[in-house]
Amino acid sequence: MAADLAAVWEVALSDRVHTIEFEHGTTTGKRVICVDGKEILRRDWMFKLVGKETFTVGKADTKATINIDAVSGFAYEYTLEINGKSLKKYLENRNKTTSTWLLNLEGSDCRVVLEKDTMDVWCNGQNIETAGEFVDDGTETHFTLSGHLCCIKAVSSGTRRDGIIHTLIVDGTEVPECTE
Repeated sequence: MAADLAAVWEVALSDRVHTIEFEHGTTTGKRVICVDGKEILRRDWMFKLVGKETFTVGKADTKATINIDAVSGFAYEYTLEINGKSLKKYLENRNKTTSTWLLNLEGSDCRVVLEKDTMDVWCNGQNIETAGEFVDDGTETHFTLSGHLCCIKAVSSGTRRDGIIHTLIVDGTEVPECTE
């Protein structure tokens, strides 16, 4: 990225945490968007300095939009929307709809994400094949990672506010959930 770097965002999606960089040349109108260091959009010599740029991020082609607004004189404000929501609202909603665990298996870092609405499990960008079963106190979703037996247990918290609690167990050991 050049000297015109105007904004950088980190967005946690199911496949990984993506870095979005936006370059804005306020004299030429140039706009460049890079996702994870790869240029995905370039517009040179744009006469309209404000507006929006829409693109996709991640393996699920999640819709992202960068809004460019003039705040005063030659000052600009850049905001990122994910799936039509401000980044802040998107992340708040995502914390309700996913659970994420970070662990190390045989020297390799693993980021495991459960999408609660679909019960899809992702590990380092790969959608993992799982087998679900109903048990006395809830459900269990079984899968393997590098030969390790893994299970996500879903049990009721007993309170409506807390809802269902998801716990990742690897080789019989509970892994603490992380917040992104």
